[in-house]
Amino acid sequence: MASVLVIDESQQRAVQICGGLIQAGHQVAAVLPSSLELVSRIEEIKPDIILIETESPSRDTLEHLAVMNRDMPRPVVMFSHDSDQATIRSAIRSGVAAYVVDGFDIDRLRAVVDVAIARFDEHQALKRELAESNRKLSERKIVEKAKGILMKTRGMDEEAAYGALRKLAMERSQPLVKVAGNLIDMAELLL
Repeated sequence: MASVLVIDESQQRAVQICGGLIQAGHQVAAVLPSSLELVSRIEEIKPDIILIETESPSRDTLEHLAVMNRDMPRPVVMFSHDSDQATIRSAIRSGVAAYVVDGFDIDRLRAVVDVAIARFDEHQALKRELAESNRKLSERKIVEKAKGILMKTRGMDEEAAYGALRKLAMERSQPLVKVAGNLIDMAELLL
C-alpha cells in the first residue's frame, strides 16, 4: 500500500480519484488544489507517489516537479487531456513516470500506478548506476594522472608507478584515489 498525494484543481474529481486510490489499495496522504509549494508540501507529507489530474500541465507545475525530482524524487502519475508531444516530453523530462492522455480512468488506476512505480524504480536504478560509473571513471582519471606524474618525475614504468601508489595507500590506510589526489596536489604545488 502506497501513500499518494493527489493534486487536482477540481474538488469533485479529486473525490473520485481518492475513491479509486482507496479501492486500488492505496492510502491518500493529502489532496492539494495546485502544485504551488509542492516541494515544501512533499517534505511535510512525505508521500510515496504523486498523482496529478490536469487539463494540461502548466510550466510552473513542470518546474515544481523538476525541482522535486532533483531533490526528493518520487513516482509521478499525470492524467491529462493534453496530447501535445512537446508537453508530454516536458512532463517526462520533469520527472513524470506515467503520463496518461484523456484524463483519469478509475478502471486503469491500479495498473497505471503500478507501471509508474516500476518505471520510476528502474529510472532511479539507472541514475545510481550512471553516478557510480562516473565516480569510478573520475577516480580512474585521478589515479592515471598520479601514475603519469610518478612516471615522468621518477622515471618509473606504469606498473612500478601503480605499485608505488598502492603501497603508499596501504601504508597510510587510505583509498588509492585519495593518495593519488594528494600526490597530484603536491606535484601542482611543487611544479
